[in-house]
Amino acid sequence: MPLLVIISLFTLLDFVVLFSIGGRIGLLNTLLLVIGTGMVGLHLIRREGASTLAQARRRLAAGELPSSELFTGATLIFGGALLLAPGFLSDALGLACLLPSARQLLLKAATALGLRARVGAYSSTVGAGANPGDDWAQADAFSEQRRRREEHTAKAQPGEPIEGDFISREDTSKQRR
Repeated sequence: MPLLVIISLFTLLDFVVLFSIGGRIGLLNTLLLVIGTGMVGLHLIRREGASTLAQARRRLAAGELPSSELFTGATLIFGGALLLAPGFLSDALGLACLLPSARQLLLKAATALGLRARVGAYSSTVGAGANPGDDWAQADAFSEQRRRREEHTAKAQPGEPIEGDFISREDTSKQRR
């Protein structure tokens, strides 16, 4: 509920600022600024989004979790949506989400507020750490355990039970004969 109130107040304040600035600089100038910021936002999203996607693919190929790239992608989407919305406050916040140096400040602010990164399947096992970096370290440890288990499974001899395989009673009676 508090998030809805914050979003509503931000939107209301954004329109108040838009109309007050629009009253001073004129309708045509206001429309040009709103359309211009939307186009700049689309350009920045395309450029920054492509580089972020390439970095995420490189980290995934190296077997690493692209945690910073996930945050960057989320801020790019959020920033682009804010730039497309009419209003000067939303444009300022959207531009902050799209600029790399401002994104770093947003990441530090999110960390200071205690926001924790969650990864779908890991959300029940990850998150007990003191800071968000611990979450990713635990997820990396989980991935390492899984890799070791898969290596162990691949080394099993033919006919030897593999951990987690089901052996029926008929199979065991055939082996005893």
